[in-house]
Amino acid sequence: MSVCAQDQQDVEQIEVKGRAQQFYLDSHTRLGTKTDADIMEIPLSVQVLTRQLIQDQAARDITDMYRSIAGVSEFSYSGVTFRGFRDDGNVFYDGVRGDPFSGFSVPQLFNVERVEVLKGPAASLYGGGEPGGMINYVSRKPSFEEKKNITLTGGNFSLAGASADFTGALSDTAAYRLGGFYESQDSFRNNADSENIELAGGMTFLSGQDTTLNTTFDYIVQNLGGNRLRGVPVDDNGNFIVDRSYNANEKGDYQELEALVLQANLTHNFTDSLSFNGTLRYLDNEREQAYHESRSWVDANGDGEANIDDQIIRREYRKQYRANDEISLTLDFVYDFDTGGIAHQFLFGGDFHNMETEYDYFRARYEADGVANLNIFTLNYGITDPSTYDLTDMNRDGNKRQRMSAYIQDKIQFSPSWALLAGARLDHFDEENKETLAEYSDSDISPRAGLIYTPSDNTTVYLNYSQSFNPVDPNDFAEAGPVQLSPETGEQVELGLKQSWLDNRIMTTVAVYQIDKENLVIANPDYIEGENDATEPALINFGLVESEGAEFTLVGDLTNAISVTANYAYNDTRIASGETANTYDGTRLANTPRHQAGLWTRYAIDSIDSSVAFGVDYVSEQRSLDGQKVNPYTVFDASWTTSWDDLLLSINVRNLFDKVYAVSGFSERNGHFPGEPREIVVQLSYDF
Repeated sequence: MSVCAQDQQDVEQIEVKGRAQQFYLDSHTRLGTKTDADIMEIPLSVQVLTRQLIQDQAARDITDMYRSIAGVSEFSYSGVTFRGFRDDGNVFYDGVRGDPFSGFSVPQLFNVERVEVLKGPAASLYGGGEPGGMINYVSRKPSFEEKKNITLTGGNFSLAGASADFTGALSDTAAYRLGGFYESQDSFRNNADSENIELAGGMTFLSGQDTTLNTTFDYIVQNLGGNRLRGVPVDDNGNFIVDRSYNANEKGDYQELEALVLQANLTHNFTDSLSFNGTLRYLDNEREQAYHESRSWVDANGDGEANIDDQIIRREYRKQYRANDEISLTLDFVYDFDTGGIAHQFLFGGDFHNMETEYDYFRARYEADGVANLNIFTLNYGITDPSTYDLTDMNRDGNKRQRMSAYIQDKIQFSPSWALLAGARLDHFDEENKETLAEYSDSDISPRAGLIYTPSDNTTVYLNYSQSFNPVDPNDFAEAGPVQLSPETGEQVELGLKQSWLDNRIMTTVAVYQIDKENLVIANPDYIEGENDATEPALINFGLVESEGAEFTLVGDLTNAISVTANYAYNDTRIASGETANTYDGTRLANTPRHQAGLWTRYAIDSIDSSVAFGVDYVSEQRSLDGQKVNPYTVFDASWTTSWDDLLLSINVRNLFDKVYAVSGFSERNGHFPGEPREIVVQLSYDF
């Protein structure tokens, strides 16, 4: 075996051993700095959810992991509330843009080694987006250590699945990985089910000790019957007025996704001081869906008011096709040097991202177009036939988006106790609406600075300031009219304390922050279509949103037998000036809980090669987009794991006490998104 292959294998064996001992604590990441860094040494709030945690929770998609992320709660589909701000766009894979599940699908975790979360604005290195934070999925890669795994999955709601994953060395300088995943399950929602298929793999090539090329592919098929799923109607006290199994969709409705991702990552050390990391990513994503959308109540009882008391709701039928074709290139260089006894780690680089989308939309509305009404109490599925609908072409089209950037960052180590991380990014973006041919170009500079004070090896105090921006959506730009919209901008100040305990077995982070966001886009109340189009814009920028909060996280091994990850978050997000529809009490944004807490703890019973785990997820009261109450909830989970030689059996029970609750609110006509009832997941895994 060559020296370079032996070194690679030694590194992997050390990493595996360390993670096995720590289970949930992995303190090294590239997220937030684009350099190899210890979380204790960066002035940012970062969380890492390890593969071990994913496996212990039997997590199959990202919504299963939200309890472990401080300051993140579910909004809808893959969208989250992130430090008070709704966000479904700040999603990265291996540090670059290109989400294969974009749209109304939820990211699956089969091909994910770990999930990394950065809190606060990320624009100084990653570009435009909401100021609450970003999620980065680190893909599973080939290994020179031979590993083979087959896993069978079963459970209630007719859950059935299997996966296989193989990796190992082909030679001293080449390694492979090939994995496949299949899972199907009925939903607790009427007329709904799911099927997920994924084939992923890649090759790793070593050239000497200084150059590594990783190539990966990921092919994804997702078939969701009875989707797109909306909510379940509630009263103003947040109680479901029909069973949580309610679904406005018919049995033949569907949401289908097919995606292909090809990626190459090249790293090279020019010298001991200068290194390079480049990633080329291609994504092709197609989504097709046909579903029934609740629109308005019918005055069935003749009292002159159309409301929920009438029990009958009008529906429209939407048939849509969306596609993304994306390519991105990211180039990073890191140069370590000293000047006058002061150490510098200087990052410079840039990225290019080009995306073209397609969008076709056909609609049939109400009984006039053949769409039967739905009685929400006496469900009358099956009396309507989409093949007979009078569909109208809504004449939609997609967008063209191109973004280019250059950025710099310097970590300056003044002394063993003091350091400064500072940088900025210049972005230029071109947007075009293919339907209206409206074009929009702009640029922005996003700075960030963080001060680090390390009074001891186990303690870090940090203070950071960062900015964000979100480019104007080309659809909004086309609709705005005579006055040009400005990008949404944000800025954050954060103070934090990180502490390592028990000989580095436990790490805690405490952070307090304030985020101010300006230039939100809303409908202009003075605009009257057809009367003042030439003088009044249909959309305008407005106001200021303030988000204030505090977060606490704890992760690691309390003893040799007890591992834990725990968090608590407080957030208060309000409209400080202006007003918008998505608020209640005139100021608070929808789906922004003040309090959240999550716990997952694992107890190893070594005498019988087993472990038991227990989890809690708490979210306080929220409000929907229409101001309806979303009740607070606490959900408990549990698991049992036992092993015999190379066999591992795990039994996970989610929502242990089968609590009826809503995870978030939507609109009055569509209701709240219901949490899942008790689910039992049994997995049998064989390593060989």
